[in-house]
Amino acid sequence: MKKTQTGFTLIELAIVLVIIGLLLGGVLKGQELIGIAKVKNIVADFQNTQIYLYGYQAKFKALPGDDALVANHITGGTQATTPGVVGDFRIDGGWSSVTTTDESYLFWQHVRLAGLAPGSTATNSPAYIPRNADGGVIGIQSLNGFATITGMTGSFVVCSGNILGRLAKQVDVTMDDGETNTGSVRALTVGAAAASGTAAAAVQDGALYNVCMSF
Repeated sequence: MKKTQTGFTLIELAIVLVIIGLLLGGVLKGQELIGIAKVKNIVADFQNTQIYLYGYQAKFKALPGDDALVANHITGGTQATTPGVVGDFRIDGGWSSVTTTDESYLFWQHVRLAGLAPGSTATNSPAYIPRNADGGVIGIQSLNGFATITGMTGSFVVCSGNILGRLAKQVDVTMDDGETNTGSVRALTVGAAAASGTAAAAVQDGALYNVCMSF
């Protein structure tokens, strides 16, 4: 009587293993490409925010968010009432502020109404506050009064929140010195006490960080 073959042959097992290897390679390559795209978007956020600020300043001789004559400069612009003094060439208020009267919060309305940036101009809209590629908040403020990360230099600081550690390190390599607690670009663990940043060697790939750039 002829026996019926059961199980897999070595050739069949080899083919299956090759297919699994190709699938895993494709998944890993896809994740790598997604990560690269996110880093490019985060870097563009930092660069574009500077362009918005300097573009508005060149056009109106005032800072967005701090513009005392915003009602004359752009239709529908809201003048800030908190904190600090409007028109003193400072962007007061925290970078992640949700207070609709803060200069740092109104920065986005002013640059959008001026035609410099895309996005909602309705300050009570859920879509008003810009988000990065990882879903974290993007914001700007004057460096004087910035307490999230210490030791940075310049006049202003742009921050992008809740960024995965592996992306935070790539952003620093792309824009600065590759060390996340020195230079103009730094990263600090979300919720950590104020410090000069988290050293690149201590940054955990899966943890969340605030990444800030001073200029």
